[in-house]
Amino acid sequence: MLILVENLPVPFDRRVWQEALALQEAGHVVSVICPKGKGYNDSFELREGIHIYRHDLVEATSAKGYPAEYITALWHQLRLSFSARRRQRIDVIQACNPPDLMFLIALFHRLLFGTRFLFDHHDLSPELYFSRFGRKDVFYRVLGLLEKLTFRLADASIATNETFRDIAIVRGNMKADRVFVVKSYPDPAKTHRCPPEPALVGDGKCIVGYVGIMGAQDGVETLVRAMDHIIYAQGRTDIKAVLVGDGPEYEGLRALAKTLRLGDALQFTGYLTGAKMMQHLSAFDIGVIPDPPNGCNEKLSMNKVFEYMMLGIPFVQFDLAQARREAGEAALVTMRYSAAALADNIIALADDSARRRLMATTARRIAGRDFRWSTQATRYLAAIDSIFTASEVRP
Repeated sequence: MLILVENLPVPFDRRVWQEALALQEAGHVVSVICPKGKGYNDSFELREGIHIYRHDLVEATSAKGYPAEYITALWHQLRLSFSARRRQRIDVIQACNPPDLMFLIALFHRLLFGTRFLFDHHDLSPELYFSRFGRKDVFYRVLGLLEKLTFRLADASIATNETFRDIAIVRGNMKADRVFVVKSYPDPAKTHRCPPEPALVGDGKCIVGYVGIMGAQDGVETLVRAMDHIIYAQGRTDIKAVLVGDGPEYEGLRALAKTLRLGDALQFTGYLTGAKMMQHLSAFDIGVIPDPPNGCNEKLSMNKVFEYMMLGIPFVQFDLAQARREAGEAALVTMRYSAAALADNIIALADDSARRRLMATTARRIAGRDFRWSTQATRYLAAIDSIFTASEVRP
């Protein structure tokens, strides 16, 4: 197995790392090609029996920058795929989008060696592009074509939720028995409450938290502006926010917080992992999912939802269909998309400790019942097996 990832390093990409470990435990030989970053900067690493090849990547900050980013990444992936092949034959290439260009690497190996192809459908590239740039131009149409070609080449596809499965079948014209839903549930052994970070809880304030990537499409600016509303418009000094993570918007968000004079009411921790991250998340009284409702976010299964629920953290979100479906009564939904509306619901939850306890209990019950990576790993391995047992011979 060779897994291709373009936008996140491994093992930072939790889903891909869980998949790689599941493959390795099932007896497969696994290699991963991914970018450097997040503290994982070695060009090659053998970690827990998995061979990881990493390359440099300069992330695009505008629509015009994407061709250069993707072409450079494709070159590195092609080059490193032959490094992996020199060490071990490759039976299956798994491509994790975005972008929907990595099928070209799989096509190259299929034509030369008969290698099979598994598409791991992480993101909706056309919708993601439109959510970031607000236009359905030539790039948008090209992304739609690339998505169709990716599905066309795939021997099987794995979807992060049922909505993605429907897209693979309807938009990608895949047969239903070739599409497998594999959700990105955290490992409960690593995602659990612990004593909270002492520096966060000493003043007795209600802690509003965010964890995740800070990109333009993630809506973190709305949370920063919500805190401005809480502190200055509502005069609440008993609430503070802690933002865990980083991303392309990190420095801009820090500058905005400074401009708004939020001071200690809004803290940025940067990228955290392991026990340190769990200590910070365990300090959260309220989680926030500030992602704006749009054609992309409404269909996504968000890691934040699963992490908050496994930790028993009640959270506030906007009206996102898939997140609502997965969270149920564990989330307080903000129907109007604005910083003021988000702030009002944060305050309402901060002032209602009984409701927070009920939401936390609901979250833990749903997570304990449904959020089992072991079940998802079985589905994932079934997708791999299906590639070799299918009676249909694909071109």
